[in-house]
Amino acid sequence: MKSKGQHPSNKLTALQVKNKKVSGFYADGNGLYLKVDKSGNKRWVQRLVINGKRTDMGLGSASLVSLAEARVQAHNNRALARSGGDPLTKKRKQNLLSFKDASLAVYELTKPTWKNEKHAKQWINSLEKYVFPLIGDIRMDKIYSADVLAVLSPIWTQKPETARRIRQRISTVLKWAIAQGWRKDDPARDIAEALPKIKKDVKHHKALPYYEVPQALNIIKTSHALEVTKLAFEFLVLTATRSGDVRGALWSEINGNKWEIPKERMKAKKAHRVPLSPRCLEILAIAEPMHDGSGLIFCKSGKPLSDMTLSKLMKDLKINAVPHGFRTSFRQWTTEKTSYPWQVCEFALAHVVGDEAEQAYQRSDLFDTRINMMEAWAQYVTNQKADVIPLVNDTTA
Repeated sequence: MKSKGQHPSNKLTALQVKNKKVSGFYADGNGLYLKVDKSGNKRWVQRLVINGKRTDMGLGSASLVSLAEARVQAHNNRALARSGGDPLTKKRKQNLLSFKDASLAVYELTKPTWKNEKHAKQWINSLEKYVFPLIGDIRMDKIYSADVLAVLSPIWTQKPETARRIRQRISTVLKWAIAQGWRKDDPARDIAEALPKIKKDVKHHKALPYYEVPQALNIIKTSHALEVTKLAFEFLVLTATRSGDVRGALWSEINGNKWEIPKERMKAKKAHRVPLSPRCLEILAIAEPMHDGSGLIFCKSGKPLSDMTLSKLMKDLKINAVPHGFRTSFRQWTTEKTSYPWQVCEFALAHVVGDEAEQAYQRSDLFDTRINMMEAWAQYVTNQKADVIPLVNDTTA
């Protein structure tokens, strides 16, 4: 759009700025223009050549920035550009957020993506406790490796898991700043090289050897626990699924001899089909009269059984394992007592098999093959003769 009065000597006056109504650009000099929108809003724009490229740079609303203030800004910007500087970069840095303000912005931006409110609060609370007191007030382009090191050093060996998460969260904020054009590096990414090496203590779920599973299952089945608890426990063992999968199982997920768990309930976020052996179908038939309208297969008063219910039952019966450990027992059995291929056994546990390329070509979940395998497992754990040891501290779960 052609500007009105483009010659640099045609200076505007404060009264003219106030009275301009027709939309357009009105020149004042030094590349400074008053832009009047069709809506009547007025703002200052300066046209500059920065590093050989013409750029329009906003200087603010005319209702907030006076003519005199706009002229000072325009003069300084032009002088900086003519000396080879970049007024736009300088302006961005002047408007940079502190680490605390940037973290709060990232928190608000990502909060809708969290699975639950608790995790979202943990994210920001950890920064408030460990990070903000040390670097919260530092501008985003002024944060260096030494600053991140100062945050992590006190907790790196004392609270390694917390420190690891803090480093990841600092890195997330720094990467957001890189995307904003405020900085070019992420000093939190490689900072671990400057910190002491921590030996990871891998804790495996307590599990029974596969040959002890039949005896453990007998102990549970003959205990004084609630019937629904015993049924859920046996179903968990026979299907080699996770405790949460069984406790949240719905009648609507049962389709003939298949249990179809939707991806929303799976750890890997991928739907999983489980072959149901004849004994599993018997368990469902026993549980059906207990149906209370909640849709859950195994429940108490319309609510899922708690994970603690199953764990406490095993502890009270002196079974040296945890519910999740039966998956390990199953996997050991497939390795030592069967000749099923590795992929079939991994699919039975709903593990992700292969890299992305292999997954793209692997369209089958080998369900038909797994039918025979799960039936063999069910026969093994329910039919093998085993001496039942006396019950100790048997309680109702």
